[in-house]
Amino acid sequence: MKIIIASDHGGYELKLEIIEHLKARGFEVTDVGCDSPESADYPIYAKKVTDILSSEVDLDNPGKNFETLGILVCGTGIGMSLAANKVPGIRAALCHDTFSAQATREHNNSIILCMGARVVGPGLALKIVDTFIDTPFSQDERHVRRISMYS
Repeated sequence: MKIIIASDHGGYELKLEIIEHLKARGFEVTDVGCDSPESADYPIYAKKVTDILSSEVDLDNPGKNFETLGILVCGTGIGMSLAANKVPGIRAALCHDTFSAQATREHNNSIILCMGARVVGPGLALKIVDTFIDTPFSQDERHVRRISMYS
């Protein structure tokens, strides 16, 4: 599995921990910025991730399990999720607990996990990341139907 990851300055340190964790698990990780804790505008980095996902993933097939996922981290996760969800076909979910991470993959087939570094600590963040990545879409007809209603 391939993971595309980005952050703004508020999520920079947590992003580095997530990257280290993902690489230790054997995932291919592409970091598209930001590259320091200096002030950075989150929409730029959300767009970098959504552009890559839009070009590499069949977003028109809501019932498919994807081989590439995204992770976006800012201070709260809210800005990143708002920016990412502006892109047609992208389903980005703001998750600050493992239950939400599991449910959004199983029920919504979300392709991007958004988190807030000022909301969750590194230990919980890594559990959320693992849950999001390890949970497949259920492919239940009702979930595919519902996703198709807003895709």
